[in-house]
Amino acid sequence: MTTRHKVTFTSEGASLTGNLFLPDGVGGPVPGIVVAGTWTSVKEQMADRYAERMADRGYAALSFDFAGFGESEGEPRDWERPEAKVRDIHSAVSFLAGHAAVDADRLGALGVCAAAMYMSAGAVEDTRIRSLALIAPWLHDPEICRDVYGGAEGVDAKLADAGKARARYEATGEVEYVPVVSGSDPRAAMPMDVDFYLNPERGGIPQWPNRFAVMGWRDWLTFDSIALAPRVRVPVVLVHSEDAAIPEGARRFHTALDGPKDFVWTTGIQFDFYDQEPTVTTAADAAAAHFATTLKP
Repeated sequence: MTTRHKVTFTSEGASLTGNLFLPDGVGGPVPGIVVAGTWTSVKEQMADRYAERMADRGYAALSFDFAGFGESEGEPRDWERPEAKVRDIHSAVSFLAGHAAVDADRLGALGVCAAAMYMSAGAVEDTRIRSLALIAPWLHDPEICRDVYGGAEGVDAKLADAGKARARYEATGEVEYVPVVSGSDPRAAMPMDVDFYLNPERGGIPQWPNRFAVMGWRDWLTFDSIALAPRVRVPVVLVHSEDAAIPEGARRFHTALDGPKDFVWTTGIQFDFYDQEPTVTTAADAAAAHFATTLKP
């Protein structure tokens, strides 16, 4: 039903690598969907999965590695920078809009977890994005960051670490890394054992180095995605669960949206949305139905 094509395109001077999934046997240009996954992730972990599901449902879908991640160029590596990722999304949209198989007037974006923040910012800045699907969305503001990261003291400590790491990088070019996920290292970005990220049969794949640039804490913690909601004018569907990550952030984002919006509540923990059934199919079906309604000719 679907054919995958390895593609490259340029963003801010860096060559980015992606996978373009095209539905087989469809005549004429089809709507295009840009797909991205969780913070620190590479396309093979969950973005490819959702892109392929969108192509199975008749859309041209592009998953890609952000600059500095996976197969894409860019230095320093594995630095979580929301604003830079939003710029890469604009470049991905431009690639899709220029592809012969894609209807440039019918473009949408699908973000899983942290990419929900980045896709929302992309939609605010790029009028070519006409529809948003946010899957298990991680949507935070300063209040939520304090709740998640140990209060004001915990946030301040991470910001201080980020400042020191950034100063070291600027002085020496050396990047300080900690694990993204570790049950034994308290400095890890997620200091816990998470099967999805540690299991090689799931997301613990060779393409993902499990490292977090410490200087990225400032970029991450100061990115207020909920403040974006009133500026999002395109139709949005959120697919989430009470047992997934920060559902309160998703509720507040949804409430603050001024445009057309829908909320699909389902079941599953956060990591089920990345690769487990029936959660992935439920989310993909909801996203495809949303795009079918909102990306009409």
